[in-house]
Amino acid sequence: MSRLDIVIFGATGFTGKHAVIQLMKFATKYNIGSWGVAGRSESKLRALMTEVAAKTGSDVSGIKVIIADVDNDRSLQEMCAQAKVVVNCCGPYRLYGEPVVKAAVENKTNYVDVSGEPQFMETMQLRYDAQAREAGVFVVSACGWDSIPADMGVVFLQQNFDGTLNSVESYLDSYLAPEYHAESKERGVINFGTWESLVYGIAHSNELPVLRKKLYPEPLPRYKPRLERQKLQKVGTSWYLPFLGADESVVYRTQRFEHSHSNARPAQFRAYFKAGSFPKAILSVLAGIILFLMTKMKFTRNILLKHPKMCSFGMVTKEGPTENVINNTHFTFELVGRGWPAGADIENTKPTKKIVGRVTGTNPAYGATVVAVLMSAATLLHEREKLPGPGGVATPGAVFKNTSLIQKLIENNLKYEIIENK
Repeated sequence: MSRLDIVIFGATGFTGKHAVIQLMKFATKYNIGSWGVAGRSESKLRALMTEVAAKTGSDVSGIKVIIADVDNDRSLQEMCAQAKVVVNCCGPYRLYGEPVVKAAVENKTNYVDVSGEPQFMETMQLRYDAQAREAGVFVVSACGWDSIPADMGVVFLQQNFDGTLNSVESYLDSYLAPEYHAESKERGVINFGTWESLVYGIAHSNELPVLRKKLYPEPLPRYKPRLERQKLQKVGTSWYLPFLGADESVVYRTQRFEHSHSNARPAQFRAYFKAGSFPKAILSVLAGIILFLMTKMKFTRNILLKHPKMCSFGMVTKEGPTENVINNTHFTFELVGRGWPAGADIENTKPTKKIVGRVTGTNPAYGATVVAVLMSAATLLHEREKLPGPGGVATPGAVFKNTSLIQKLIENNLKYEIIENK
């Protein structure tokens, strides 16, 4: 039996539904010949396809519906056996991700997801990398807004930097048009699934150092000048705080992969987000401390999960943001890189060369994320000869460095550009 090119698992969820709608538009353009949707409820999957047909005006009769449940290993095995690539939209991944990874590897099926959970991603690399390489397939997490803009952004800077890139700092800014502020206050700007992943990620953050020692027993060489993390940083008229998402973890793994495979000097990386004025920055720090403390005890963690709107000051709701809000949320990553020009004495001189890149897009959680994960899946399908080695569990930057992924993203309104190079 021939396999479907792509199966979207968790298709009836918030992210999964957007992925299905987008894939209806992408299938012909990117030569995706056959695909399917998967989830645990047949009635919900059928209802989804009826909705997709109405929204897109497309014939959905050829889209295969597959019943699969993370609590039923046999159903996951049968799903993966029918697919060349599984797009997993079912999170939080620390709770539901591993059974799907396991089934994919065992059935020689490529796997991508939109996880922003470092513990999950690094655990999967530790447990399944050798098995995936033996099976000849790739398991690539963080193929959404966490962390395609930052990870592929650093790769983009390296490809355009004529010399040795020592460090990159990423500055995230977002903007919602004022006419949608009222809707955002009612329904929030972040989906509950993202909040749930964040809460569990912080709660178990102490696992990461131990996990990373197992994954990388030998530390990287200490490169100078060392890029230190700034706890509070002023850029222009705005204040920035460390970004606690997965970007630093993912970029580190990419740079480590390149160092181990080609002895390339890894770029150091730090990520920040715009807090705004100094008072707002201080309030953000205090809110972050309270969030951290509340995740550490089961009782208060349950409060965070049961009352997300109250605990996030209206940013997160269980209903999720409206289409108007998500479609009018814009983001910018400004990536500032520093290093040495070609031929410079990097051991005895300070970095003198600067490069600035910019990654911009709209609808980070469900637009840019869906585009990124589907373009990652399409790249796995059609550019096998450009991928590194036989397979394995790795990051987007490690797997897609030599492919056309960035060009595909640019074609779909996730823009990468160099704005300064001197």
